[in-house]
Amino acid sequence: LDRVAADPTARVVVLASAAEKAFAAGANIREMASMTSAEARVHGARGQEVTRRLERLPLPVVAAVHGVCLGGGCEIALACDFVIASPEATFGQPEINLGVTPGWGGSQRLPRRIGAARARRWIYTGRTVPAEEARADGWVDRVVPRADLLPTAVEFARELAGKPALALAAAKYEIQRAVDPDLDSDLAYELELWARLFGTPDQREGMRAFLEKRTFVSRDRSDWPDTARGFPWGSAGENGGTGGSIGKRKRE
Repeated sequence: LDRVAADPTARVVVLASAAEKAFAAGANIREMASMTSAEARVHGARGQEVTRRLERLPLPVVAAVHGVCLGGGCEIALACDFVIASPEATFGQPEINLGVTPGWGGSQRLPRRIGAARARRWIYTGRTVPAEEARADGWVDRVVPRADLLPTAVEFARELAGKPALALAAAKYEIQRAVDPDLDSDLAYELELWARLFGTPDQREGMRAFLEKRTFVSRDRSDWPDTARGFPWGSAGENGGTGGSIGKRKRE
């Protein structure tokens, strides 16, 4: 990304995968399963840095997606300006099925891209979404045959490359400012919650179940007085509320 940003001849970026069956399948769950909260915070911060830098490139970025695009891979594509997909591409934020949430910006960028109602459906269920449904939701811009995927992305990139580079960069930053005025603080909020989920019983069991290829059965809320301490809802009474230090910092 640094080389691209410093290259005066670069006008547009096309992001594609050399893998046969995937754009990006997400993080290594075996590595993540035993992470502490502190280790998860470092891991999440690294992912957020990559997606933020991709998003802040003063060039249009076009993602050409085929195959699996899940978890962190989905979050990388979300940081692009445009997404073109082949029909067999699948998208999703399956983190809920592992006892955590998106940690590389997915919980913040997805509602901005497709609206809060659709984003809730994607993130709360963790289901895999086929390309045509993702296009209908507004996540994907175009769906084209696999053989035409990269040529279509390159053709569109050439169209964008024909526009005035300085004005195009200004337009990108203006639109980002319009829809993402507080994105940096919102990403920090996401990272804090995501990291705190590591080490909880559901996170440990969810990732263990994934690795053992069995159904994840989540716990009830009987241990919330202990496990929810420090979360925004941690001091909420029976009628709800937004207690907790994170919620207070957010309101400030």
